[in-house]
Amino acid sequence: MGDFVLYKEDIDRINKILSNLITESASAYVLLINKDGNLISQVGFSPNINVTTLAALAAGSFASTKAIATLIGETEFSVMFHQGAKENIHISLVDEDVIMVLIFDDRTNLGMVKMIAGQAKVKLGVVLKDVKENGVPDVMPEVLGAAPGAHGDHLADRLDSMFPGEK
Repeated sequence: MGDFVLYKEDIDRINKILSNLITESASAYVLLINKDGNLISQVGFSPNINVTTLAALAAGSFASTKAIATLIGETEFSVMFHQGAKENIHISLVDEDVIMVLIFDDRTNLGMVKMIAGQAKVKLGVVLKDVKENGVPDVMPEVLGAAPGAHGDHLADRLDSMFPGEK
């Protein structure tokens, strides 16, 4: 699983997509989580839901269905749906690291949710790909003595030279 850093601008882009998703699908709220169950972003609100617990359980549920998929010859299921008496959950894989959890009730239908969530996944995928490809921005490279765009080993070497003997 790849690590990535989200900055305010990235979160703003993500939240705009999630806000549109809620509005267009008439859903209550949506969470964007990583596969470890950590919350990346949330839009909407429900005072009765512990978001941290929901994120962890949704990630666990996705992981267990991956094992089920393997048993029947699939690599992974990319979408899960749970229907309740009052609330429904649509859980979908955005990319290899990120899961979207959408909560909705009977004001909308599953077909509408699937269509709009699919469109949102594509848009979120573009943002996440951009974040992962661009990595750490060139923040104050002159302070570290690095040329803009020089990261990784060069940065580690420069820090080692600034703090010799400390490992």
